[in-house]
Formats: sequence, structure tokens, C-alpha cells
Amino acid sequence: MSYDWYVYILSILAGALAGFINTLTGSGSLVTLAMLMFVGLPANYANATNRLGVLTQSTVAVFTFYHNGKLNYQSAGGFVIPSVLGAIIGTQLAVNVGEKVIDQSIGIIMVVMLFVILIKPERWLKTNGESRQNNKIVVFIIFFLVGFYAGFLQAGVGILLHVAFVLGAKYSIKDSISLKTFLVFLFTIPSLFIFIWSGQVVWELAILLSIGQSIGAWLAAHFAMKHPLASLWTYRMLIIVVIMSIIHIFFLK
Repeated sequence: MSYDWYVYILSILAGALAGFINTLTGSGSLVTLAMLMFVGLPANYANATNRLGVLTQSTVAVFTFYHNGKLNYQSAGGFVIPSVLGAIIGTQLAVNVGEKVIDQSIGIIMVVMLFVILIKPERWLKTNGESRQNNKIVVFIIFFLVGFYAGFLQAGVGILLHVAFVLGAKYSIKDSISLKTFLVFLFTIPSLFIFIWSGQVVWELAILLSIGQSIGAWLAAHFAMKHPLASLWTYRMLIIVVIMSIIHIFFLK
């Protein structure tokens, strides 16, 4: 299938913006999903095509964090199994089920999370995490559900991971940036393979998005590591992205 010339440019630009937003906060996939559906892809194909860019952007970001000594992947061990398992199940469901009900569900989740984020902002702006003695069963369930949602729809999962890490696992928001990126990298691998197997990935657009998202992720990772106010700016962007997501879901659909 061939597209007009502007679609190729739009794909790279949308990918770069999504990659930057996704690496720092989340919901960047709302940008790419909207763009893919704008150029004529059905929602399920857009959902699948978006995953290649998510994988490449998270690969670039993870490598950048690790290369600069900012990724403590050992501390993410307890979150890997539940999130990957949830993602596999969620992706299997996405291959066969439409997203309209889930689309409204995430809108409700975003409204709830906006209040969660705005209440006691000092929890988000703390430099160091609190004591991380948590109920392991509860944490397992939380990250399983986040992984399930990520496998099903992806858009907004970065915000859910921030909430899970900061409020559930007691990490600082700055530390959660690299850890959430690491988890996204891991659970996107099986999700992408399932979507490829289902034949729903449009490779031409997927590759262009992945180029843009890789660029955006690289820029965002360097920003997170070097900017002294990264936590403050990430918190602000988190609020803006959540509000934009709510507007997109309830008023622009």
C-alpha cells in the first residue's frame, strides 16, 4: 500500500514526539495511534503497528541509561515476571477483541490518576525512594495488571508504570523513568511477536515510526540523566499528558 509523501514525514515526526513523551512519562502512543488511524489504518492494525516503534524507542532508551550507569536493572527483577505475563495475555486478547470498551476504561483511569498525581505532589518530587518494604503479592498483582493493559492497548502504560513504581513500589520518579523503560522493553518483545504472527503489523509505517521514536527516546534519556530538574519537568509533563489524554478520549474521539 502506498501513501502520500506527507504521511512519511508525519510518521517520523509523530514517532519522535511519542518517543520523547513515552520515555519520560507515557501516553506518547496516543500520538502515534491517532496518526495511524488518521491515515486510514483500522484501530487494531494501528495498535499492532505502533508496537515496533515502542520496542525500538525503549531499546534505545535502555541502552542509553545502561551505558551511562543510570539503569539498575537488578532492582526490577521482581516486576519482570508479572508484567511480561500480563502483557502476553493482554496481547492475545487484543488480537481478537476490539478496543472501544477499553478506550473508555482508560479515560476513566486517566481521570482517577490525574487526582492521584495532583494530591501530595511531594511524593512525586522526592529525590530518593522511601523504604521499599511492600506486600509482594499486591505488587505482583499491580504489575501484572499494568502488563496486561500494556499488551492490550499500550497507550498510557508509562503513566501507569510511574504510578506503580512511585506510589506502589516507593521509587522516586527519576528512578522510575529508567525502570519503567526497561519493563516496557521486556514486555513489548512478546507482544510484538504475537502481533506479527497475527499479521496486523503494517511494516512500512511501523519502520518510519520506529525511526522517529528512537530519536525521541535518545533525546529524552539524555534529558532525564543530565537535567537537574528532570523530576520536576517529568512531573509537569505527566500532568499535561494525562490531561491531554483525557481530552483526547472523551472529547476528540
